[in-house]
Amino acid sequence: MTSIPTTTAAAGVPASAVPTQPAPTQPAPTQPAPPLQPLLHDEVAVLAAPTQAWSDRDGSLGANAVHGYWIGDQRFVSAVHVRVAGTDTEPVAVAPVSAREVVFTGLLRGLDEPGADPDVRLDHRRTVRIDGVAERLRITDRTGGEHATGPLVVVVRLRPDASGMDAVKAGHGSSPVRAEVDGTAASWTAGTVAVRLDAPGATIDVDGDELVLRWTTERTRSVEVGWDCTAETPDAVVTGVSTPRPFHAPDDVRDDRLRRWLARATDDLDALRLARPEGEFLAAGAPWFFTLFGRDSIWAARFLLPVDTTIAGSTLRVLAALQGTTSDPDTAEQPGKVMHELRQASLPIDNDEISLPPLYYGTVDATALWVCLLHDAWRAGLPDAEVEALLPALERALAWMRDHGDADGDGLLEYVDESGRGLANQGWKDSGDSVQWRDGTLADGPIALCEVQGYAHEAAVHGADLLDAFHRPGGDDWRAWASHLAERFRASFWVSDDIGPYPAIALDADKRAVDSATSNIGHLLGTGLLTPDEEAVVAARVVAPDMASGFGLRTLSTTAAGYWPLSYHGGSVWAHDTAVVIAGLTRSGFTAEARTLAGQLLAAAVAFDFRMPELHAGDDATEVSRPAPYPAACRPQAWSAAAAFPVWVALRG
Repeated sequence: MTSIPTTTAAAGVPASAVPTQPAPTQPAPTQPAPPLQPLLHDEVAVLAAPTQAWSDRDGSLGANAVHGYWIGDQRFVSAVHVRVAGTDTEPVAVAPVSAREVVFTGLLRGLDEPGADPDVRLDHRRTVRIDGVAERLRITDRTGGEHATGPLVVVVRLRPDASGMDAVKAGHGSSPVRAEVDGTAASWTAGTVAVRLDAPGATIDVDGDELVLRWTTERTRSVEVGWDCTAETPDAVVTGVSTPRPFHAPDDVRDDRLRRWLARATDDLDALRLARPEGEFLAAGAPWFFTLFGRDSIWAARFLLPVDTTIAGSTLRVLAALQGTTSDPDTAEQPGKVMHELRQASLPIDNDEISLPPLYYGTVDATALWVCLLHDAWRAGLPDAEVEALLPALERALAWMRDHGDADGDGLLEYVDESGRGLANQGWKDSGDSVQWRDGTLADGPIALCEVQGYAHEAAVHGADLLDAFHRPGGDDWRAWASHLAERFRASFWVSDDIGPYPAIALDADKRAVDSATSNIGHLLGTGLLTPDEEAVVAARVVAPDMASGFGLRTLSTTAAGYWPLSYHGGSVWAHDTAVVIAGLTRSGFTAEARTLAGQLLAAAVAFDFRMPELHAGDDATEVSRPAPYPAACRPQAWSAAAAFPVWVALRG
């Protein structure tokens, strides 16, 4: 800050020329703060797909934009606040019962008698079903209300809402709606969702945009009240699952840390199950991705293969039913292509310049990964009849790699957004700055990602194995195609830095090798694309200090100019990404390296109470005792939860 002199005579200006009072200054116009995506790391999530509830750690809803009751992409309650006898709750504990249920314990100190011991506690139990949310309040008073001077009044203020997921994620405000009250029940409509609230024993009033639920009862040793919201979704594109889960955590795990992670992961994966007419699949994750994602659902099912093939089989059928049949630049659909994302309506991304259609195919890797999952599920025991029924889809997927995935005929798979409103990057690292040179500048597309070439090679070879096994033609042709791809890769992708050689993350529009060192190279392990000597080079690099943080594999080497430990795809650690590399190391025989990364990911799981977030910071474990959360990371996330299984495989030997 600079001061304003009262005279400028020292600067050669006559004092008489200076006003005796400074001219009034007008305050600079304030710019409205830009909307920001809600942060999630301190919030409590309870879920039973497609329903979820997000709240503060005291059980209340409304302080964070993500708070509320949700079903699919629709919020139907945005705020809940509880007061007992005019006093707020002082929270003391959050105790998850399961992915679907949590108990918030607090003290009602305004009702206490003199003395140090708390006398009155509130246990607030929230249970999420596939069609709604139930809340139960138990007030326990050790004095039995002995000195009470009047009734106990419990008041809950609840705000009905009709906000869409895209608006909330973009940081925009809520959209309250007015409810109709009928006795101890209320109803409203949120989008196309019909909602009914039942509050037995309560009186319900409308106060502005809120419902006021009030129970009046005697103050006794134990009082229980509650309410229940049920949501009907007549036009949902995915539905919840209430059948018993087909997968279970292994029961022979000696390491208590790993046992607890597997148990929590299995419970979360159960709560993420959704269905289409063809069968079940795993929703990508909460809160933003409670739907079908091709890549995410495939990887999660693939990680589960050591304990279950059922989810893999049904995921394959669901995706085959949506396989592309025509060419449409607006949706990125192409014949044989496996979809990226399914929504009930179009989805704006960050701004109005990018908007994804309800059924969007903008992914370059899901098609090859579908083939890899089919082969691996067959090897793991998926019945031949189920595999054979999917062979026509297999042949269409292989043809897509050749006819559309390799758009310029150079023997490699590349992508480009033809619509101008889709995702600029269409590999798993789909943020706008994920493909960058070592100096931090961004690469121009079309982009040929290194790991996609590995997936395609594996898909071609293993697809050929399936064709041979079921007496269908084409196996030798696909092996020859894979061999040509490997030659092209070997000639184009290898680069070096001060540490040594490694594959580049991608080739850019001019077929130049984009030279940053990234976790993508670890995805090549076990695909058959690399020679044994090349695999040894990659295996050594992914556990080197510039890549391995001590809490998992960084997405970008610390040697890159663009490295930042809290960058979404430029230095953070993704659990599924590390798990893919662990699985590849295991398949390729690099047992020590696989166990190194598995141990690092297990250490991160402990730090996050065994519910692994989508990603966390890439800070070095020699400098911090636990990884910092990436504050906008989703959790639970299907492929992050399922990452526990490759870790288990690697550590069990």
